[in-house]
Amino acid sequence: MKIQIIIGSTRQNRFSEKPARWLFALARQRRDFETELLDLRDYPLPFYDEPVPAMMIKGNYTNELARKWAKKVGEGDGYIIVTPEYNHGYPAVLKNALDYVFDEWNGKPVAFVSYGGVLGARSVQQLQAVAIELRLVPLAAGLLIPPQIFREAAKNDQVNALFEPLTPFANTMINEVAEWAKQLQAGRPKAS
Repeated sequence: MKIQIIIGSTRQNRFSEKPARWLFALARQRRDFETELLDLRDYPLPFYDEPVPAMMIKGNYTNELARKWAKKVGEGDGYIIVTPEYNHGYPAVLKNALDYVFDEWNGKPVAFVSYGGVLGARSVQQLQAVAIELRLVPLAAGLLIPPQIFREAAKNDQVNALFEPLTPFANTMINEVAEWAKQLQAGRPKAS
């Protein structure tokens, strides 16, 4: 079983990398699943330009990078997406990455970690609706990073100590993603 942690921002000086790396270190301590950190910078997808909607592609992407992204997403059994909140929403690059694949997301759990205005709650609310359309299973367990931790961690490279108060909540989220991934994995059709 594999849980993927996705860094949902690509901008310069992004903060999302810090909590994502901290969560990755926490999740790697587990022995019941493999953990992988995915950075959207490594998948610079063009704006969606396939000739048909993703739900109709069935793996026949015209873009090589889209095939690479779809294959990588398909390897995951559950996801944790780390994202900022921009103007009551989440980054366009994350929306594009979500929209580029469809079947690969289906029947898998997803949890969200966010920060920003109103702790990032508005971006998570929007992401949960998108997740449902992608046939992901959005979980209630998630993590909203308080402003005081965000402000201090944004200025500091030694962030693990700053995130320490969030560890019990992060572990609950990781546990839920793993448990749902295990349960849902049993019901998904086997890839051919």
